[in-house]
Amino acid sequence: MTRSVDQVNAALYDVRRMPYGLARSTAAAAEVERVEAEGPDGARAYALFVLVESFVWGGEVSKAYLPFTKMLRWWDEHPEHFDAEDAHSLFWSFKWMVGHLMEFPTVPAAQIERTLDDMARRYALAGNGTNAVELERFEWARERGGADVEDAYRAWVATPRDEYSQCEACEPGDRAAYLFETGRHEEGIRLLEQVLQGSPSCATEPGDMLSHLQLAYVEVGDAEAAARTHRRGLRHLDTGVSMTGPKGRHVEFLARTGNASRALRLLGEHQAFLTETDSPGDRLGFLTSVSVATGALRAEHAEAPLALRDVPATTVAELDDWARREAAELAGAFDARNGTPAASERLRAAWSHGSRSLPVDLSVLSAVPEPPAGAPTGPAVGGAGAADDTATSSPAGATPPPPGGATGTDLGSAASHSEHGTEHGTERPGDVTADPVDAEGLLALADDVTDEDPVRAAQLLRRASALLESAGHLDRAGFALAEAAQLAAVEGDDEGAAPAFVHALALVRAGGVAPRFVGPVVRAYARLEAGRGDVTGALAQLQRTLDDLDAAGSAVAEQVPRAADLVERDAAADEQERRDLRDTRARLLATAGELDAAATLAEAVAEEFARAGQVRDAAHAFWLAGRSRCEAGADAEAVDLLESAMEGFAIVHDRDARTLVANELVATLRRLGREQDAAAVGAGLSG
Repeated sequence: MTRSVDQVNAALYDVRRMPYGLARSTAAAAEVERVEAEGPDGARAYALFVLVESFVWGGEVSKAYLPFTKMLRWWDEHPEHFDAEDAHSLFWSFKWMVGHLMEFPTVPAAQIERTLDDMARRYALAGNGTNAVELERFEWARERGGADVEDAYRAWVATPRDEYSQCEACEPGDRAAYLFETGRHEEGIRLLEQVLQGSPSCATEPGDMLSHLQLAYVEVGDAEAAARTHRRGLRHLDTGVSMTGPKGRHVEFLARTGNASRALRLLGEHQAFLTETDSPGDRLGFLTSVSVATGALRAEHAEAPLALRDVPATTVAELDDWARREAAELAGAFDARNGTPAASERLRAAWSHGSRSLPVDLSVLSAVPEPPAGAPTGPAVGGAGAADDTATSSPAGATPPPPGGATGTDLGSAASHSEHGTEHGTERPGDVTADPVDAEGLLALADDVTDEDPVRAAQLLRRASALLESAGHLDRAGFALAEAAQLAAVEGDDEGAAPAFVHALALVRAGGVAPRFVGPVVRAYARLEAGRGDVTGALAQLQRTLDDLDAAGSAVAEQVPRAADLVERDAAADEQERRDLRDTRARLLATAGELDAAATLAEAVAEEFARAGQVRDAAHAFWLAGRSRCEAGADAEAVDLLESAMEGFAIVHDRDARTLVANELVATLRRLGREQDAAAVGAGLSG
């Protein structure tokens, strides 16, 4: 039975609600195939557009040209089947096609120019504004580096905006990128500072403009603004679409500002872009930023070791040589297509600019401070850098910490903060004199300013912790320091956060806090260390807490009998924390590359979560198990695990997570040659 236009549109609406990726693209392709076979004709334009959109933003740009061509042919043959929204989608997607053609050096210049002329002709016939056409003419002139680039830029900027213009969040970033490229840093900075006051937002913004702006501040020597912008930019790198360019610019920023370890850690996190991106143009951009970074690091860190999966380089110097060769080769391919040396000239200019550096202090927490001189001293606990401490196991009946607030255990809440407000890398004398001098006042002030200024809040919490520790309030001191550490981690100061977490754990244990309340701090510390890539200390802390939970359970049995409901409540809470800790352990094992052990443990924990009725947690654990099996090369074993994860997320109505798992399941099935099963996954999501 043929579906109505409304029924197909509803299915396509469901597809567009999915996160971008293989699952969404597969679902969109299934809808196009069905509409082309069964109709109705009135839904074909929309179905083709959804597929184009899915490919463009889902990392498969080259696959978008076929459905776009079909949509264009359908427009020429049957314009009556396009409503106003379909027509708008067609002309909007024209911009994607022209722009992306430029990113593939195998596409001849003549083809790009014909497509651009066709775009201009069709826009004129339809009575559309010309702002989008002028933008693409400017981008093509910029790509080729001709003498007409500046004229093309001015023509675009002078053309009135219309319904096909770049979105209001994207356009300023595009303008500023060109201004920075041509050395007009102050002008570009003024433009973006003004725009950022209005909280622009789209799929790639403000992350893209912030990544450019941080480097512009380096060029003009404004270290404080550079630090503030870098921190803000880090929060906008995970948007659901590829952010290859911004991620590369953050690596470059860190290398050029004296933050070598952070640069190398971020590079390791995004190393896949060294060999595989959405387009050759994206890869050239990433390699350019990386080669600038390695060039800046080479003088003092040439022999620093690297752990790269697909690149034949084990040190910074070797990566620098490799990245420069790869970038130069790609630039040469673009030059050959463009008929100009512009791509190579831009690459050499980037290497030249990259030699300029500016020290930028990104620390949030320095070493955990000693108690103030003359203050009373509390019980001794492990040092800030210790992997363990000498405190005895917490008694089972220890008083739990106060919930929430500056001294609570809700560490995840520290990650939520405003995009605005002044952020500082270090405490300033003027701030200190205005702050309270007692722990309670510092805690209250930290709570007040966390959203506005998380860096200052972290420093206030650290000072409050020192006062509480010196007064012997070790439990409260530990939780205050843990929240400070979490804020520092969110702001990118892993070096300051790690020892603060360790010291916080020593404090809460010495303060007699029950293990189930220590667990959340251990898990926050583990997440940090997983990102840093060294999980030895975190695994030790996890095991100690699990041992403490076992000891606490034994101690309960020997205590004076309590009400059965209290005993049952505490036992259930301990069991839940034990499951959470074991889940975190599986994730640390996966980070350490112990994939078989990680998958085995994750599957066992998933079943424990399921028996306890924690369906969402079970789904996440099955997802981890499946992903670990895939990474270990055991695709066949991963399929059932990923399917279990999808089922769990379906039960709790977490559509986005279900689709993300489906992306991995589709890829796994394709690797196994099970194309029909892969297509069925996508069709099932859109049904």
